[in-house]
Amino acid sequence: MRTQTDPDWAELLARQRGVVARSQSLRHGLGDDIIGSRLRSGRWIAMHRGVYATFSGEPGREAVLWAAVLRDGPGAVLSHQTAAELLGLADEPGEVIHLTVPGGRHPEAIRGVQVHRSGRARAAAHPVQLPPRTRVEDTAIDLTQSAACLDDACGWLCRAAGRRLTTAARLRAALDSRPKVRWRTDLEIALAEIGSGAHSLLEHRYIRDVERPHGLPPATRQARTGSGLRSRFVDNLYEDARLAIELDGQVAHAIEERWADMHRDNVHAAAGILTLRYNWTDVTERACIVARQVGEVLQQRGSAVTLRPCRPSCTAVGRRLP
Repeated sequence: MRTQTDPDWAELLARQRGVVARSQSLRHGLGDDIIGSRLRSGRWIAMHRGVYATFSGEPGREAVLWAAVLRDGPGAVLSHQTAAELLGLADEPGEVIHLTVPGGRHPEAIRGVQVHRSGRARAAAHPVQLPPRTRVEDTAIDLTQSAACLDDACGWLCRAAGRRLTTAARLRAALDSRPKVRWRTDLEIALAEIGSGAHSLLEHRYIRDVERPHGLPPATRQARTGSGLRSRFVDNLYEDARLAIELDGQVAHAIEERWADMHRDNVHAAAGILTLRYNWTDVTERACIVARQVGEVLQQRGSAVTLRPCRPSCTAVGRRLP
């Protein structure tokens, strides 16, 4: 048959990981009788109504994603957590496949697929990457809107920029393109901080909960220390006081990372840079105590710092810490 040697058909199968829609098969000369015969013989497998795997056996992840896209028709793109998985924004595949289709479309329900409708579906689609998916900036903004809380929303922005998948400026442009956005002001502030170098949610929380509300001077984010091959980076550096603030978001680091941290702290100490380290609990639950400790060390090292209370019950201002 013509399809056996048709380069366009072979290219289509390769591009779509062996998954095709009925309409595509018809355009390449395979009538319903041939499609039916191949399904009955087990050479093809129906994945959804009108969507087939042109092979037997368990389909791979990309084949499953292609099948969902093809079932929902032209203009459908993978989005939210599923796009994040493909773009390197999420580390694990989700149980549910997320698709966005142009507004006004109401495709039939597919088990294991959540469909979102958007008037920006086509504008948000990545121009070249396959299977079709939303751009990383639109994916990140979508995820902020489906997040359970503001922390989770800001975390998606930090992850997108921190993994160097995009920039704060591009994320801000994607945010500005949407007329209705939950937490808009907070997300704008987070993006401003990301633009200044805050690459993780913990770094954002340090700025938001420790530094700014207590009147601490702004540190240099992702500051380079040393030079050349021996250059190193710290999360926050108060340059005049030679004080580095490192933020450890994980409960436990691999032994190699702990040794690297110790080595860097020792090198910094030899250069006159003092390092204070705080974890997630310190920053999120003991922000006032952290602010007070940082403020006292800054004062001891010659910086003019006047702490202010973040609220009436704030413990950052008062008697000195033991």
